[in-house]
Amino acid sequence: MEASSSLRFQVSRFSSFKYKYNVDKEMTLIKFVDDESGPIGSFNWFATHGTSMSRTNSLISGDNKGAAARFMEDWAEQNGIPKQAAHVNHDGLESSHMTSRLPRRVSPIIPEPNEITDDLVQLASSYEASGGRRLSSSSITKRIRSTQQNRPKFVSAFCQSNCGDVSPNVLGTFCIDTGLPCDFNHSTCNGKNELCYGRGPGYPDEFESTHIIGNRQFQKAVDLFSSASEEIQGKIDYRHTYLDFSKLEVNVRTSTGSQQVVKTCPAAMGFAFAAGTTDGPGAFDFKQGDVKGNPFWRLVRNLLKTPGKEQVECQAPKPILLDTGEMKEPYDWAPAILPIQIIRIGQLAILCVPGEFTTMAGRRLRDAVKAVLTSDNSGEFNNIHVVLAGLTNTYSQYITTFEEYEIQRYEGASTLYGPHTLSAYIQEFQKLATAMVANKEVPTNFQPPDMLDKQIGLLPGVVFDSTPPGVEFGDVSSDVPASSTFRKGSVVNATFYSACPRNDLLTDGTFALVEKLDGSNSWVPAYDDDDWSLRFKWSRPSKLSPRSFATLEWTVPGDAPSGVYRLRHFGASKPLIGSIKHFTGTSRAFAVR
Repeated sequence: MEASSSLRFQVSRFSSFKYKYNVDKEMTLIKFVDDESGPIGSFNWFATHGTSMSRTNSLISGDNKGAAARFMEDWAEQNGIPKQAAHVNHDGLESSHMTSRLPRRVSPIIPEPNEITDDLVQLASSYEASGGRRLSSSSITKRIRSTQQNRPKFVSAFCQSNCGDVSPNVLGTFCIDTGLPCDFNHSTCNGKNELCYGRGPGYPDEFESTHIIGNRQFQKAVDLFSSASEEIQGKIDYRHTYLDFSKLEVNVRTSTGSQQVVKTCPAAMGFAFAAGTTDGPGAFDFKQGDVKGNPFWRLVRNLLKTPGKEQVECQAPKPILLDTGEMKEPYDWAPAILPIQIIRIGQLAILCVPGEFTTMAGRRLRDAVKAVLTSDNSGEFNNIHVVLAGLTNTYSQYITTFEEYEIQRYEGASTLYGPHTLSAYIQEFQKLATAMVANKEVPTNFQPPDMLDKQIGLLPGVVFDSTPPGVEFGDVSSDVPASSTFRKGSVVNATFYSACPRNDLLTDGTFALVEKLDGSNSWVPAYDDDDWSLRFKWSRPSKLSPRSFATLEWTVPGDAPSGVYRLRHFGASKPLIGSIKHFTGTSRAFAVR
C-alpha cells in the first residue's frame, strides 16, 4: 500500500526510532463466515483519506474506499461467494474460478455472441427510445444487488482508521501555475495556499486516481481475506462513555519524569485550519504552520467572538481564528460532550474514536490500550489485536500528538481541545481498557445535547418540475446515435428530460440503468448507478428553472459481453399542485462489440 503524509517530516522526527514507516501501511481484516453459506463478508481497517476525488467533483461518490468496497463485493459475486471461495489474479477483476464471463449480476440466460454481426446492429436499430411514461412507486426498479434473493449477499466494508495526516494523492504536491513542488513547510506557492494541490496516481484524471487507490486497497483485502486463518474466539464485550472534552483534567509526564495535571480547553480552530490541505486548499492569505495569526483576520474573528485570556493561554501555541467552543448561537458551533468506546470481539479490540487521529496519535493510542489489556495476568488478552476506527459515533475534527500540535499545520490547528487532546484520549481509553480487564462497568456522567429541534435548513424545497409543451418526463433530449456500435472502453451517453432528484432519492432503487437484450426478446438489468462504469449527471439550464436534465454516461467495461444494450432513466417529478409522480424512459438500443 502507498500513502503520503502532510506531516511526514514531523512524524519521521518523532517516530523514526520506533516505527519503520512514517505512515501505517498495515491493513487489518476480519472475515465473516456462515456455517451454511461460507464466507459472507469482511470488514477491514486501513488509514487513508477519502480525498482522491477533488472538491471540483460534483458527483456523489464514496471515493476510494467506496470504490474498494464495490470492487470487492463484485469480486465476491463473480466468484460465487458466499457459495464458494476463490483467489484474485493480478488485475483483481477475474479469476480462474469465476462462474461466468458475464458482467456481475447479469442473468446467465443472456447469450454472448462470439463477434458482433450486421444482424446484431440491425437488431439494435429496431429498438427506438421508449419515450417517457409514468410509473407507480412500487414499479421503480430496485438496485440490481437488492433483487438477488436466491442467496445471501456478500457485504464488504473498508473502514477508516488513523487517517488524519494521510493522503491518497501519493505523487506529491505541486503548484498548479508552475508545475513545481510546493513549499514544504507551509504548502504554498509563492506564498499562496490556493495553488498547491496533491496529485493522485492517475493524475490528471481524478476518477482514475480513485480507481487506482481503491483497487490497491481491494487487492490487499482480497489477499488477507483469502489467507485469513486465525479464528476469532472469546468474549464479545464493550465499554462506552461520554466525556466533556472542554475541561478534562489530564495527568501528563513532564520532561523530568514527574507528573503534572493539565486541562483540555473549550474547542477552537486555529488560523492554519483556514489554509486547508493539499487535498483541498483554503483561500485568502492563510497558510499552514502559522503560530502567529493575522491582525486583519483577528478583527474579523472578534466580530463573532473574542476569545478570553484563559482560552488563548489554554490553546497556545495555536492562534485562535474561531473560538467555536464558546460560540453558542444559534446552537453550539462545536461539540463538547464526546463518546469514546472499546468494542471487543474475541481477540480483536476496536477503539472507536470520534475524530481523525494522525498516524502517530493513532499509534500511541493503540500502544497505550494494548499495554493495559496485555497487563492482565490471566493471559486472556495476550493475543489481542488492536485497531482504531476513526470518525465513529460523532465528529470532532482532528487529533494530533503534542509535538504536531506545536507546529500548527492544518491538523494541529483543527485539534479542537488544545495541545493535550491526545493525552486526554489516551488517559480515558486506558480507563475503559482497565474496566474491561477487571470486568467492571464504566459510569457515564454526561449526555450529549439533543439539538434536533434546533436545526436550520438553508436548502429550499423543490417548488415544481416541468418539461416543454408536448414533452414527457423521461423523454430523450439527446439520444444515442442510430445504428451505433461501441467497443469496450467507449463511452455511451444519453440525456433525458428529468426532474429534481430530491423529490425521491430512490434509496433502494436507481436513477440509471443499463439493460441488455436477452435471447427471449426481453431486457435484463446489467448495471445500475452503484456501478463504477455508470454515471448519473443531473443539471438545470439555470438555477431558477423548473426544467432539468439527466445524462446517463456509461463507459463500456472490458468484461461486458457483446450484445444489444440500452440506457434507462428513473426519476420522480413534482407538480405545482398535487403529489410526486414517478417516471421512466429509455434510449434507443445500441450494439457493443
